[in-house]
Amino acid sequence: MIKGVIDRFENDIAVVEVEDGHTLDYPKHLLPIDAEVGDVVNIDGNRFTVDKEETKKRRIEIGNLMDELFED
Repeated sequence: MIKGVIDRFENDIAVVEVEDGHTLDYPKHLLPIDAEVGDVVNIDGNRFTVDKEETKKRRIEIGNLMDELFED
């Protein structure tokens, strides 16, 4: 199984960032319909699931970093 983060959508392609900044392209229709940019996904062959807990943790961490960066 591969874990990645949805980096962007390009037409019918989902670009997923995996280890060390490498990206893999997948047909968008393979992802869950509610998948969004920034979601953490588990990839098992052609089966994709969104890891909601990991996505939530990641968004909180990024929010905290942004708060630190833009403090007055």
